[in-house]
Amino acid sequence: MYNNESEKYLKSHQPLEAIDIMSYKDVIGLPKIERLQQVAHLLENKKWFHVNSTFEGGGVAEMLKSVVPIVKGLGVDAKWYSIEGNDQFYSITKRFHNIIQGVNQEFTLEDLFETYIKTNKQNFKDEVLEADFTVVHDPQPCASIVHGDYKSKMVWRCHIDTSEANEMIWNFLLPYINNYDASIFSMHNFVKDGIKKPVYQIVPAIDPLCKKNRQRTKQEALDNLADLFNEHNIDPERPIVLAVSRYDVHKNQKTIVDAFKKLKVDSEVKQLNPQLIIVGNAATDDPEGMHMYQEILDEIDGDPDIYPLLNIPDNDENIGCLMKLASVFIHVSTKEGFGLVVTEALWQGTPVIGSRVGGIVLQVIDGKTGFLVEPFDIDRIIGFAKHMLMNKDDCERMGIAAVEHVRENFLITTLIEKYMLLMRFELGIDFPYFRI
Repeated sequence: MYNNESEKYLKSHQPLEAIDIMSYKDVIGLPKIERLQQVAHLLENKKWFHVNSTFEGGGVAEMLKSVVPIVKGLGVDAKWYSIEGNDQFYSITKRFHNIIQGVNQEFTLEDLFETYIKTNKQNFKDEVLEADFTVVHDPQPCASIVHGDYKSKMVWRCHIDTSEANEMIWNFLLPYINNYDASIFSMHNFVKDGIKKPVYQIVPAIDPLCKKNRQRTKQEALDNLADLFNEHNIDPERPIVLAVSRYDVHKNQKTIVDAFKKLKVDSEVKQLNPQLIIVGNAATDDPEGMHMYQEILDEIDGDPDIYPLLNIPDNDENIGCLMKLASVFIHVSTKEGFGLVVTEALWQGTPVIGSRVGGIVLQVIDGKTGFLVEPFDIDRIIGFAKHMLMNKDDCERMGIAAVEHVRENFLITTLIEKYMLLMRFELGIDFPYFRI
């Protein structure tokens, strides 16, 4: 965190080792490997930079931890930078995040000019980033396009749902967005009026080879979770209803708690004796996380069948194992740019009850890979959860379909191919096929 205006704060991630793309052959097949190599060939030794607001926590950081080493393995010179700010900056940009997603929160001109803009300026003081192609992620460093010093083709990547963005904040950000050469959104309907540069659609994705997403047997998952289950007195024999996300107002965990309390007393479900496990992490750029965690604890009110877990040890391994074991995965956000946890659960063969918002609708195919509900429709959440708990054959069928749906659409290799096609276009090499 900064307290001296003479310091530089832009941080470079420690070099990530290149990954051989052939290691993905068993997951995506040789033809897709060869396609990636073909797309990357004309980008060999080109410099591709990413700038965001944290190296740890959240979907953007998770993706970049895989994107950077994979493209390095394909011959592209990739680097990852993060801006730094004080607690006030992260508090303000969290409010930006909420306001952009339609939540009414207050902000002042001092917030905008004395903290947000000043932090973007300070991060780039005496700092020049020279690359062929740079992607700046989300609102936190968005203003650096004007207040930083880039020598590069520039793209702004928005990972959040901006469809109902507060007009004042959107108009504040819009001149910065229009200084980029292009912008990327996850969904067509997230794109608001006023963007004058080309807009592209690229959906987020997961790395199937990372620890969290490696596919494992249920017995492997049980063995790996033994210590965590012992620590929290979780019974591995009882069915698991699972929710995983940041502790965030938009993730709507209190509705999940309410639904589960009513589900577990159903006369038929009661015989199965299910338990609800809610897992969340605190990201470095999200100062509201602990406040939301306390609100969820208040909602749980000591219910012995609900286990709220925070920053669990060996997070990635344990999350992946929980997703493999879960009988029901619930993610009913009120706003969602995409929802990578949905992808992760589907990839483990666990069908999902998801809200009909944002990128969740691209992943949960109603009746095929899970069920879609309105975020606060507790009755339907309960009904579908009961169905999944009591119909294992149907869940297995949906789980198989879920894995293949992710394989075809939401793996990191597909995301990288689209990024590289856009990079080639911006460098004057060819034309991408996915412009909105």
